[in-house]
Amino acid sequence: MDTPVTAAPAAPAAPRRFVTGVIAAMAAGLCWGMIFSVPVLLPGYSPLALSAGRYLAFGLIVLLPAWLDRRRIAALSRADWLRAGELALVGNLLYYAGIALGAQHAGAPMTAAIIGTLPLVIAISGNLVDKHIRWRRLALPLLIIGSGLVLIHGHEFSIAGAQARAGTNYLLGIAGALFALFCWTWYPLRNAAWIARRPQLAMGTWATVQGLATLPLALAAFLVLGLQPANDWPLGPDPLRFVALMAALGLIASWLGTLLWNIASRELPATLTGQLIVFETLFGLAFAYTLRGEWPDAASLAGIALLVAGVVLGVRACRQGVA
Repeated sequence: MDTPVTAAPAAPAAPRRFVTGVIAAMAAGLCWGMIFSVPVLLPGYSPLALSAGRYLAFGLIVLLPAWLDRRRIAALSRADWLRAGELALVGNLLYYAGIALGAQHAGAPMTAAIIGTLPLVIAISGNLVDKHIRWRRLALPLLIIGSGLVLIHGHEFSIAGAQARAGTNYLLGIAGALFALFCWTWYPLRNAAWIARRPQLAMGTWATVQGLATLPLALAAFLVLGLQPANDWPLGPDPLRFVALMAALGLIASWLGTLLWNIASRELPATLTGQLIVFETLFGLAFAYTLRGEWPDAASLAGIALLVAGVVLGVRACRQGVA
């Protein structure tokens, strides 16, 4: 008797949540797009210095929202804090150290292109872990995204080959980017699984807690840098630029990006969020090409178009599958 009364208002909620999740994932990609270019703007800083600086800024920035949200934070369990620390280490510090290493030695577009395989890797991994969508629905969008990545990679690998002939240590950069790829394949699946287990967890609180968990790790890394000789510790050779860019990364890429991604992870299956992370690659490429002062070549433009088309098809397939 009471079933029609409770079920009736639930029908329109799913589309609204779906749209909210998609917009949040796209906005997170915009926030994260800058991470590939900052290491190029600070060539005199080691990957560890850039990672420690970014997440030290992140941890300090969240102290104010943490104080304002102290009641909900105090109610978190020991398991919440352990998971936040785990996510902070792998998904924050180690991930960005790999990104910085890749960007400095293989170039920002090359690193963005390697990280751009995340839509495929996370979508496949997410559907293996939690089968939301039939594989036949995913086949076409994943094929199109993969084709786009091949076109972009082809251009960047030709540049990398020229750099190798010139003696640039680009293989070290590629190794760093691949390590970052591993870290951020693990992070969203682990993060989404915890959010699903803790439906009462506020996404703003969870983003702030991850920042707090990052702070002691980043501080320890920063102190380790001080033990290394001749590195202009603590602020390096260009202090003003370093502080400004680390503050921007801490606020925009770390806190705001994490908040938006948590919202997307709550509203969408991991199979879809994996595809939507392609916007990090798209915005990263846009920022990197702007920094280079050049337009993408025809192959890269075609690849970018395929990435967008593949994500649009993926969104439609996942929406139909979830419905």
